[in-house]
Amino acid sequence: MTTLNDRRRVIPAAVDVDTTDSVSNNRREKPRRFAGENSHVASFRKDIGHVATETYLITGLTFTLLQYLGIGYRWISRFLALACYAMLLMPGFLQVALCYFFSSKVKRSIVYGDQPRNRLDLYLPTDTHKPMPVMIFVTGGAWIIGYKAWGSLLGLQLAERDIIVACIDYRNFPQGTISDMVHDASQGISFVINNIANYGGDPNRIYLMGQSAGAHISSCALLDQAIRESVKGDTVSWSISQIKAYFGLSGGYNLLDLVDHFNNRGLHRSIFLSIMEGEHSLKKFSPEIRIQDPCIKDSIPLLPPIILFHGTDDYSIPPVARLVYRHEIRWYILFFYFVEANN
Repeated sequence: MTTLNDRRRVIPAAVDVDTTDSVSNNRREKPRRFAGENSHVASFRKDIGHVATETYLITGLTFTLLQYLGIGYRWISRFLALACYAMLLMPGFLQVALCYFFSSKVKRSIVYGDQPRNRLDLYLPTDTHKPMPVMIFVTGGAWIIGYKAWGSLLGLQLAERDIIVACIDYRNFPQGTISDMVHDASQGISFVINNIANYGGDPNRIYLMGQSAGAHISSCALLDQAIRESVKGDTVSWSISQIKAYFGLSGGYNLLDLVDHFNNRGLHRSIFLSIMEGEHSLKKFSPEIRIQDPCIKDSIPLLPPIILFHGTDDYSIPPVARLVYRHEIRWYILFFYFVEANN
């Protein structure tokens, strides 16, 4: 017969069993928590490593560029003027930067190639219930300071109007020369054409646009692609026929006319020629001159409709000017809808 004391001894034993099971479960859960914590730590370390690599790269390129430019009174005074101008524009920059870094509709730094600057940003409309038209945008920056984020204001504006925008980054000088920039732009265009359907884009409504140096680079990439396609048996990763229209804004398409102009504006002749791979390459990278070559006459009919814009007071690239950037966006939207309405 079980006594009260026996029952008292049984009860703690049962409690001890439950406690043991709880301890055992906790021990099994700990590795899971540790695994999750380790994955977060690994991801954080990867991000820190990426930032450190990019910082090291930019710092090295800055010092290399300064070796080309030299440091004199003229450059210091212009740098200070640029800094003051940037400070005045800072409130607007901050507003755009907040959207660029924190909006869920901006997909930043999508890798399209194996070079350090082979990245692009995607600006997606809120409603993607049906395939949307796509604008591929190559930003400017005098072939030296170009960056994909320069197209953020345009991307945000067009995304509000149900247009997907892909801003392509590319190697700048001195990290690369003009042939590297054209190659990067072409590779970025290829990536967008072949993958934009995965992001809600319509592969049958893709447009290409470039601004300033970006207009020059993208027009060279477009012409090179047409030439490759006109040569039978040449392998291509994208087709010129997949671009419905090309928009060039404030671009320079004849480099022979720009050498002295840029030299007078502060981009020294030796630097400009280094960017363009020597004086002997100026014609090769001048679309205006190159399309007159009878050897490539079979390539010209392959080109899409081309619309070039220039303002009337541009001192950066003669003979006419680009408009204020906000006005440029309005022109982009206006003519984009014009092309869409007529197709």
